[in-house]
Amino acid sequence: MKNDAITYFLSINVLIWGLTSLLYAQDKRPMTVDDALNIVRVGELQDDDPGYSQAAVMSPDGKLVLYSEGRMDWKNNRFTQKAYLVPSQGGEPRPFLGSAGGADFEFSPDGKYVSLIREVGHELQIFLMPVSGGEAQQLTRLKGGVWSGERLANPRQTELTTYKWTPNGSAIFFVAEEPPEKDTRAEWYGADPVFVDEGPNGKSAGRWSNLWKIDLQSKRETKITDEQFLIQDFAVSPDGNRIVFSARRDNRINYPYLSELYMVDVRNPGLVRLTDNRAPEDSPLWSPDGKTIAYYAPSDKELELTNGFMWIMNPETREARKFESQNTGVMERLTLSWMPDGKSLLFNELHGTNTNLYRLDIERDELTQLTNATGTLKAMSFSKDRSKMVYMFSDLNTPTDLYVSDLNGRNPVRLTNTNPWIEGELMLAKSEVIRWKSTGGLEIEGLLQLPTDYKEGSRIPLIVHIHGGPMGVWRNVFEAPPHIFAGLGYASLKPNIRGSIGYGDKLLRALMGDVGGGEYDDIMTGVDHVIDLGIADPNRLGVRGWSWGGVLGGWIVTQTNRFKAAALGAMVTSWTAESGPGYNFDLSLWYIGGNHWENPEAWRKHASLTYIKNVTTPTLVLHGADDASSSYNQSLIFFTALRDRGVPTRLIKFPGEPHHLKKPKLVRVKDIEEIKWFAKYILGEEWMPSERLTHK
Repeated sequence: MKNDAITYFLSINVLIWGLTSLLYAQDKRPMTVDDALNIVRVGELQDDDPGYSQAAVMSPDGKLVLYSEGRMDWKNNRFTQKAYLVPSQGGEPRPFLGSAGGADFEFSPDGKYVSLIREVGHELQIFLMPVSGGEAQQLTRLKGGVWSGERLANPRQTELTTYKWTPNGSAIFFVAEEPPEKDTRAEWYGADPVFVDEGPNGKSAGRWSNLWKIDLQSKRETKITDEQFLIQDFAVSPDGNRIVFSARRDNRINYPYLSELYMVDVRNPGLVRLTDNRAPEDSPLWSPDGKTIAYYAPSDKELELTNGFMWIMNPETREARKFESQNTGVMERLTLSWMPDGKSLLFNELHGTNTNLYRLDIERDELTQLTNATGTLKAMSFSKDRSKMVYMFSDLNTPTDLYVSDLNGRNPVRLTNTNPWIEGELMLAKSEVIRWKSTGGLEIEGLLQLPTDYKEGSRIPLIVHIHGGPMGVWRNVFEAPPHIFAGLGYASLKPNIRGSIGYGDKLLRALMGDVGGGEYDDIMTGVDHVIDLGIADPNRLGVRGWSWGGVLGGWIVTQTNRFKAAALGAMVTSWTAESGPGYNFDLSLWYIGGNHWENPEAWRKHASLTYIKNVTTPTLVLHGADDASSSYNQSLIFFTALRDRGVPTRLIKFPGEPHHLKKPKLVRVKDIEEIKWFAKYILGEEWMPSERLTHK
């Protein structure tokens, strides 16, 4: 029988939590919006978190872990980051950096130094700091900085790699954008126009990027490539002489398939193109012997709607092999790593609502699950010999913390306890995974979360939460909204409807050509299932969603009046009107089919605005003013139509905010206004938030 100590360890935690809830629930209070903002973050687990960087790194010998914590700074309306160093066997963490801070930490190959990114005069540069302590010393001094995070504003963009050490520690390779060019057209017009989709420009001004190298001894910076590229990710060969990278020569937001793999030899720079197709390749990784490259791609021909595959390529012959065993779940490529013998790959993968560590055997094309956690277990970094890992763990009722164990999760050592006040002070929801049958017999899985004091058989109001995407998913991870709503007496249903990732290609592709059809059925059959369980009050239903959740929520209120209130953010209501402003290549490829000038009736048929006259549900509309994925005007159109028809509605515009709100105080406004809206139209009550509480 497989040794599954981690499951036992986590089960004991859940049991203790349950007993504690029964004994001390009367001494605890409901969770608030401010509690959610006060949570100390050791890493965000949501896929839609742009700008996410690795939360923890392990020293090559496995003895130390460097990690960062984010805390709410109410005065300055932002989250502040602090770095800590802790022994991997546990102990008291010690602050590692001063007030100047840093990000994107990496240990040097010998483990004596930590490299990091720090801002200097509005430019990002690489710094080096001894593990033993002292002051961080600036390493690069490149004009324009080593990296720009602006492209990370697109939440669907592949993670950009800032820099990489050579395996022998003699140099660091990094990506840098080209300095701004003098534009004669700007001089002619006497302004600074943006020529959209020309050169490195997309919707906004852009710059090409190239690869650079800095020698650690001479501090000399050398430009490796000199191309018109937008580099996404790269890897250094074991001998430090070759770089493989993924890049695009076009910055149009709706053309992701233009990413290709390239290789360059730093001893004799000359570009070699490794792939040439209409499918994106990314996350390249050299094998330990330097003979092959692992990478991720949906296909070797066209951009397909699939969970994707790992591939291995011989860069000399360019022959590639696809691994079929890995396609059931969704690989999370942030910590994709080779085993030292080069016979297998390690990566985190999502299956259903749970994430665990997996190993892919290269010779046999066989996938093995190494950990068996019920929740979200993400390996963040490994020791050089792969005998240890540092990982984040969270589940529906457990905020994220860091642990160290072997690759099977045995003998876990807890490194952090960042939010003890949550267990000590708050009443959290009762949480479970449920399943039901939708139309056509399709099984749908969802998360059901109930008030702590819920009594079996009592009917309570239900809020349906719709995830983004549509290639999103609700995970078994701690998220504040259901706990906040539970404290207010609501049940929460988070359904993983067709189009969701993590359930294989069948469920993922079930949305093709069926926007607003089957996914609507999945929602409503889930609502009816919770009603049939004797939990939900059919006369007190609400729906909320953001991004695709706003899209589908907008569709739902045009198709049924069963919901008494809706709160919808970053929505799209007219696909045709959004075909230029938004990020919607997938509509023409898969979800509707054809372009709007070729298939206008279908584009109109699947748009919620077409049926706006049917809406009677009081609807709160929310949108960031600088949203580049779904434009603000989409919400304005929907709101105006509801207002002019006399449907109770309100539109909140968040100035300067992108697709996902960034300023904490604006997030607070959004959350409070949602709760007030539901209280008014579902409960018939006027609700106001309690006085803000802070935690050290």
